[in-house]
Amino acid sequence: MSVSTSSPETGISLVTVDVPPVNALPVDGWFALADAVRGAGRDPRVRCVVLAAEGRGFNAGVDIKELQAGGADALVGANRGCFAAFAAVYECEVPVVAAVQGFCLGGGIGLVGNADAIVAAEDAVFGLPELDRGALGAATHLARLVPQHLMRALYFTSRTVSAAELHAHGSVWRVVPRGGLRSAAMELAGEIAAKDGELIRLAKAAINGIDPVDVRRSYRFEQGFTFEASALGVADRVRDRFGKEGT
Repeated sequence: MSVSTSSPETGISLVTVDVPPVNALPVDGWFALADAVRGAGRDPRVRCVVLAAEGRGFNAGVDIKELQAGGADALVGANRGCFAAFAAVYECEVPVVAAVQGFCLGGGIGLVGNADAIVAAEDAVFGLPELDRGALGAATHLARLVPQHLMRALYFTSRTVSAAELHAHGSVWRVVPRGGLRSAAMELAGEIAAKDGELIRLAKAAINGIDPVDVRRSYRFEQGFTFEASALGVADRVRDRFGKEGT
């Protein structure tokens, strides 16, 4: 498992996730990601963070196998880890640009929904398959990407939406060929990083301060229903069915 931080250009910190095979993060991976993003934002030399991933897709959510094996402790850990990572992106002291390729599912929606800007590859797809995985949550973040009724339809059907569709809704800044994804994200980050460092931090705090939805509180509310589904045995029943269908 790897969450790494590098400085490819002046004023820009690149946080990269590389957890084969599909970037489905275990509990410690979510906390490692949270620490990396927060650490990058605290660095006074940094004026923009780019959040990226290696491999076929950006993020496939939580590690379902870890949840199945670990019971309630694993669920609580995943809830807390996701909460920490999503909050770290939202509360990062500087703007966060998400560079998304392939699949962006479940927890991936939490990350990009809390980012300040999204650059996506042409093959990127976004969705919350939570109801097919015995979980709930991140509707808070999907609602930041699409209009309310579309969010509900996507959530209840577990369908995905393309990068082009999100671009049409204004939530994706640019859609580019996959080979140009990293450079396009760096281009946007560079434009942001060219601003005064102190002023960009004030701007991020100001934008968060006028946000109409408290994303921390609303996501925490959703997580309560995730735990309830687990306590009632509903989550295990759905995940067992998903596991059989996926084999």
